[in-house]
Amino acid sequence: MKPIVAIVGRPNVGKSMLFNKLIGRRLSIVEDTPGVTRDRIYGEADWNGRSFTLIDTGGIEPRTDDQILGFMRHQAQIAIENATVIIFLTDIRTGLTAADQEVANMLLRSGKPIVLGVNKMDSTGAPDPDFYEFYNLGLGDPIAVSAVHGHGTGDLLDACVQYFPPEDEEEEEDDAIKVALIGKPNVGKSSLINKILGEERVIVSDVAGTTRDAIDSRFTNDKGSFVLIDTAGMRRKSKVEEDIEKYSVLRSTMAIDRSDVCLILIDAQEGVTEQDTKVAGLAHEAGKASIIVVNKWDLVEKDGKTMDRMTEEIRHDLGFMTYAPILFISALTGQRVDKLFDLIVAVSNQASMRITTGMLNNVLADAQTRVQPPTDKGRRLKIYYMTQVGIRPPHFVVFCNDAKLFHFSYRRYLENCIRSTFNLTGTPIILSVRQKGDKEV
Repeated sequence: MKPIVAIVGRPNVGKSMLFNKLIGRRLSIVEDTPGVTRDRIYGEADWNGRSFTLIDTGGIEPRTDDQILGFMRHQAQIAIENATVIIFLTDIRTGLTAADQEVANMLLRSGKPIVLGVNKMDSTGAPDPDFYEFYNLGLGDPIAVSAVHGHGTGDLLDACVQYFPPEDEEEEEDDAIKVALIGKPNVGKSSLINKILGEERVIVSDVAGTTRDAIDSRFTNDKGSFVLIDTAGMRRKSKVEEDIEKYSVLRSTMAIDRSDVCLILIDAQEGVTEQDTKVAGLAHEAGKASIIVVNKWDLVEKDGKTMDRMTEEIRHDLGFMTYAPILFISALTGQRVDKLFDLIVAVSNQASMRITTGMLNNVLADAQTRVQPPTDKGRRLKIYYMTQVGIRPPHFVVFCNDAKLFHFSYRRYLENCIRSTFNLTGTPIILSVRQKGDKEV
């Protein structure tokens, strides 16, 4: 496993800015509002040929009655427990504070190696005299850093790398299936991840919009290795007022893009809402294998046909993704959560399935025998052959004499033939039509 470097410190000392500078892209939300980074954010970085995982944490407020700040402290503590080395970031502008001393004491108790960074040292030349007071933390030599300009980041990483284990001790990473949990706010995405991981990896709160960033959690069980990506709940555009909320919607879209499988969470008590339709549409348009996960099933009053009725309603409301299997669960009680992983592995395999041209053309010949290709004004559609050109999702190209004759209903018929023959039940498929000597349509 790669070494893990956790960036911790009080709120608003510039942890997210430093995180973004070190990984070289704007992954962590950066705002001047304290408490913007609520969960741990993970990113991959490398320095002098050594790859490592970087974690940005919510700011630690050692003593607070605020519920969210309390969660943030708990999240930071989990990051500290998992870290190989900790970057403790302080702020030259506020100087050494009592809270810094309390955080330092907490870090010292962890027994982990600590690298002390003093941020916002933005001007070059002689250091600010206040810089030297950070020696009082008892953490060794502080390193002057400017997260905005990048000064001192090399020295900071040099200090971290010396605590990394020898490279030959790092295991090769396996091919984990990346699973994005998407849905409107408060549908139970964080609760589901916590139930799977068996630890409070993600903040769970009944305050809608608590998870603002997409967070990765690695998980292995007897079904395989998975990376679970929790995303900020997606609200309707009209409600996206703050810049921070806009970032979160964008982050959720990015999480869909880098996932292999999307779990579309729906609240069993509410059924499919307009917002759920939009969220599911994003996964469908991105061509992702998907599973519709109906959460909070324990809260629904049931008779013998409740599940059948709800399945029918979902199929009607999400008519564009009839391929997606539906699973009824409770993240709270754990009901059917264990069945998720068989489904995730199955739909991931379906999305990456490759079918030989020979097998496809056998299906094509059989399909044309059963239902003749359409005609228009005496001219009949002739289909020459079909081949697969891509995976995730499976993409097939059909070559014919005249693309205009290829009616939508016949395209749908061929799609259904391919699906049923090769059991492509969890993934969208793309069927492109190409006229001989022409482009795809």
